[in-house]
This record gives sequence, structure tokens and C-alpha cells, in this order.
Amino acid sequence: MKKRIMVIGPTQAGKSTLVNVLNDTERPLRKTQDVIYGKNTMDTPGSYIENASMYRYLIATAQTASYVLLLINAFRPIDVYPPCFAKTFTCPVIGVITKIDLAPENLSLCRQQLKRIGVSEPCFEISLKDNTGVETLKSYLLGKRDHSEAKKV
Repeated sequence: MKKRIMVIGPTQAGKSTLVNVLNDTERPLRKTQDVIYGKNTMDTPGSYIENASMYRYLIATAQTASYVLLLINAFRPIDVYPPCFAKTFTCPVIGVITKIDLAPENLSLCRQQLKRIGVSEPCFEISLKDNTGVETLKSYLLGKRDHSEAKKV
């Protein structure tokens, strides 16, 4: 079975847009109802992290992942992850702060959230609107060696 990158985050965090970038596709953006398997990814519905009863499904599905990305939307940094949630996964967990172009003033708060949920470095700060940090994240995840833009949490 192919190992894929699992993308988890609240509604409107940019999961499906990021998944399209990581898969080099342009799947239409609409509310994700169930896990969607792409060439390199597993796109999860925002409702899965927003509903504690779905955590076990995320954890079980992640057993086949090469990485888990936990997204935080800088524009709307709602606190949906339980403390130390990242520690429940057996593969590496990477923090991704999205929409940094819309609310750079919230980056410190987002980094604090990532620490609280147990994400250690690297942490990537990206904008899918102007592609800031996107190629660095993509290179990191898909096996290239340039990690220079990864931020310490």
C-alpha cells in the first residue's frame, strides 16, 4: 500500500487547496464529506477534527500515512485540537500554518497552539494565495532536501 500524506485541519483551513498542490491536480474545491485519497495525499473533512468522536477514525486512517499535517488557519486560528494530539500518531507530524498572508499578526498564537498540541519542528508557514512557503513544504514532504524555510516552533 502506498504511503500518503494525511492532511487534517478545521473547516476552511485550506486542506483541499493544499492537497491539490501536493497532488499536482486541480480537483474542484467543495466541502469534503469523507477521506479522499489522492496521488500523494489523504484529504480529511474538517468536521473530523471538529468532532471528538471522530478522532479515533483519524488516528486509524493515519496508520497508512507517511506524514500527518496538522493545519492551523492564521486568519481564523480556532483551537480545535486537544492537548498533545500530535503524540497519538505513529508517523511524523508536521505543523502547517496556512493563510499567513491574511493575518500575520496571529503567527505567534498559531505557533503556541502547535506546541500545545505536541507538534515539534519543523513547522511550515504558508500562503496558498501567493505560494509563500509552499514549494519548501512540498519539497520537504515529497523527498527533496531544502528545509531552509522550516520554522522552529
